[in-house]
Amino acid sequence: MHISEGVLSVPVLASGIALTAAGVTIGLKKMKDQDIPKIAVVSSALFIASLIHIPLGPTSVHLILNGVGGILLGWQIFPSYLLILLLQAILLQYGGLTVLGVNTIIFALPGLISWLLFKTTAGKSEKLDGIMAFICGSLAVLLSGILLAFSLMLTGESWLEVAKLALLAHLPVMVIEGIVSYFCLLFIKKVKPELLGGM
Repeated sequence: MHISEGVLSVPVLASGIALTAAGVTIGLKKMKDQDIPKIAVVSSALFIASLIHIPLGPTSVHLILNGVGGILLGWQIFPSYLLILLLQAILLQYGGLTVLGVNTIIFALPGLISWLLFKTTAGKSEKLDGIMAFICGSLAVLLSGILLAFSLMLTGESWLEVAKLALLAHLPVMVIEGIVSYFCLLFIKKVKPELLGGM
């Protein structure tokens, strides 16, 4: 779901940089020393999950896990994804440096929305937590797909078909992400509930 170099217009790139800078600033201000190990582990899992790409038409799909990542990190999902995408751009040539801001927004903003949504019902019952984890995991992928399509459409009408195909290609990933998020969150609640930050 990474957007490559040379695709987006300058105004879209500039907007992505500005929004990412704001999100990263808030995330870093909220970060405490004791959060660093959790952020490192979650960031590593997110990095690894996105390495397995399955080609599908003109695009490719992979696990994103930004829903469960957002639930675990909150605002810190922004610096986490910025670092993940920077390393992927440098080491693996996924995305690129000029699109770093937009790609960060595409992954981190839906993660933050998942965190806000999960907080509304967290801890009321294990069943509800599982349902919300599924919804948040699925919704994060859908929102990432919409942001990707929106970024491409803002660049020009010539990208409209690619935007539609990229969004459609990620519909099956939504279901898989919801299931993975469901099991991840229930497992974390049983073995390390403090990772949820008291939710």
